[in-house]
Amino acid sequence: MTRRFLFVLGSSRADGNTELLARRAAEQLPADVGQQWISLAEQPLPDFVDLRRDSDHVHPPAGTAPALLLDATLAATDIVIASPLYWYSVSGLTKRYLDYWSGWLRTPGLDFKAAMAGRTLWGVAALADSEPSVADPLIGTLNNSAAYLGMRFGGVLLGNGSRRGDVLHDTAALARAKTFFAQEPPLARFPHETRAAA
Repeated sequence: MTRRFLFVLGSSRADGNTELLARRAAEQLPADVGQQWISLAEQPLPDFVDLRRDSDHVHPPAGTAPALLLDATLAATDIVIASPLYWYSVSGLTKRYLDYWSGWLRTPGLDFKAAMAGRTLWGVAALADSEPSVADPLIGTLNNSAAYLGMRFGGVLLGNGSRRGDVLHDTAALARAKTFFAQEPPLARFPHETRAAA
């Protein structure tokens, strides 16, 4: 399968530090690798309604934001969650997108879990803190989501920035961006599985 990257932008503003860092990393991808960029602020998802105790979820109607995101997610070999660090985890827009994965897991005929297995989940995040460990909850959210679905996890590219454009002065982050997507990520594991294997 030819590689195709889906960049899911979870910031409420365009051209923020997270998006700038993601675009710097994407510049390094080979020309034959497809890229699709979707801003969750421009394609807002309705509130997610959990139907698991009442009825099955249905395939979203064509032309809606949920249908666009579902089709783009299934078409991608690599999904990049580009979310600023908000209260130590992913943004609300990003969390809503991940909540929709729960519905797609329960959509008859979709077999979302099997479709996602073996694909790669990546993260890009800007934070306004010099201590990268404050992003551990965000990293855990993405790693555990990938592990549950049998996906590979490429880790999270972190950059520092508060004001728009600050991340472009983070030379360490820009250096990591040059090789971030060049790695071969392993299958994601839950933290307790990693400890048990050690």
